[in-house]
Amino acid sequence: MRVARLIVHARSRQPVLVLAETDGDRCLPIFLRRPQADVIAVGPRGADDPLLPQDVLVPVLRGLGHQLDGAELTELTDGVFSAVLVLDGGTRVAVLPSDALAVAVREGLSIAVAEEILDAVGQPVEEVFPDGTGAPAQQQVEEFRSFLDGVTPDDFGTPDR
Repeated sequence: MRVARLIVHARSRQPVLVLAETDGDRCLPIFLRRPQADVIAVGPRGADDPLLPQDVLVPVLRGLGHQLDGAELTELTDGVFSAVLVLDGGTRVAVLPSDALAVAVREGLSIAVAEEILDAVGQPVEEVFPDGTGAPAQQQVEEFRSFLDGVTPDDFGTPDR
């Protein structure tokens, strides 16, 4: 999967990450928590970037002798995703989906989605984005930052759990 767009849902004003199949025609919208959307909006970590909270994970894992390989959305139950971070040797650690996606984007790691999820809720890219998903990343980031400049905590409801 690849990041197609980071958008704001018109009615709820919640950030939504849209993932698209790398070799396919389906996409998957995922509602995010705002702090993780902020991290995704910043994009992959550069050498000179200030460290964000998610950035501590990789050095800690390396210090413990492990490598972070990617993130995977594993299940969709009653409209709620489950996710794991995948470490070397196939070790899987359950985390919140928005955290898994934020870490994967920040570190430039692979993002996988269980085929059952795509079969159940994947949507054709051409229906979601009739003009394609090719908006430049910088434009997407600028649009999201513009949204963040005018938003307050009251604009977001408490997520259902």
